[in-house]
Amino acid sequence: MTTHDPIPARLAALKTATTPELKAQWRELFDSEPPPFNRRYLESRLAYRIQELTYGGLKPETVRRLEWLGEDLDGGDRTKSRIRADTMPIAGTRLIREWQGVEHVVTVTADGFDWQGRPYRSLSAIARAITGTRWNGLVFFGLKRQRGRG
Repeated sequence: MTTHDPIPARLAALKTATTPELKAQWRELFDSEPPPFNRRYLESRLAYRIQELTYGGLKPETVRRLEWLGEDLDGGDRTKSRIRADTMPIAGTRLIREWQGVEHVVTVTADGFDWQGRPYRSLSAIARAITGTRWNGLVFFGLKRQRGRG
């Protein structure tokens, strides 16, 4: 008797699913609202989650190894390690924000952000350049809710 593995079909279906369908799957599989990232990000995280729930997650020793590699990569910088990878969009993502009637497009790069042809290390620096005031860049670009606001 052969058993049919439905997982490859579920993964293939992610490619043809509508964005609202992907978001509905996100709510079901993660029990949270989907992040405001691009479709490719949603597809890849959903594909991983589907497999993780079916076949199991990473082994504890693999998680420890990844944490060690991450610490080695960020030099033990606690501020960098506190930034969760799933709160930052992947390289190539375009963030669009309208401010006082002007549309601003920021492209996420491998080592930061690009706005108006200039590299920036943080979204907060770009938000300040746009507005002239201090902003949390994640809040300004809609990647994070402002504290105290639902």
